[in-house]
Amino acid sequence: MFFFPSLFFCILTSCILLSAISLLKDREPGAFIIRDSHSFRGAYGLAMKVACPPPTVQQNKKVGDMTNELVRHFLIETSPKGVRLKGCPNEPYFGCLSALVYQHAMTPLALPCKLMIPTKDPNEEALELATPTDPVVELLKQGA
Repeated sequence: MFFFPSLFFCILTSCILLSAISLLKDREPGAFIIRDSHSFRGAYGLAMKVACPPPTVQQNKKVGDMTNELVRHFLIETSPKGVRLKGCPNEPYFGCLSALVYQHAMTPLALPCKLMIPTKDPNEEALELATPTDPVVELLKQGA
């Protein structure tokens, strides 16, 4: 079994669809979140940021904000054989979620792009960006 500690940051069991979109819409293509599916019991949802929306979205969408359309959603089904992307006949079964993620980080297979395995917790990263810095604290960090 494969296990990557950084995958822990991507698996958010209680994350809802809108939260996944807001966490991913400003990230690089390949950023992703795996969450429990609320619609399909026992399955997982994979939300990932892509470089460009599918052609059908571009044709149907009027002028406006397309950033939400850059987050695509996939269903990961579970079975006695393992886990795999639902509706993708060329996708193999994987023994666990981390094996599926690792393989898709090396080659996209049926996904629009490779998955990017994070090195930091995305929530901590967002907090660091949002937290205003105190100049005195910054000077103390530098040893002044």
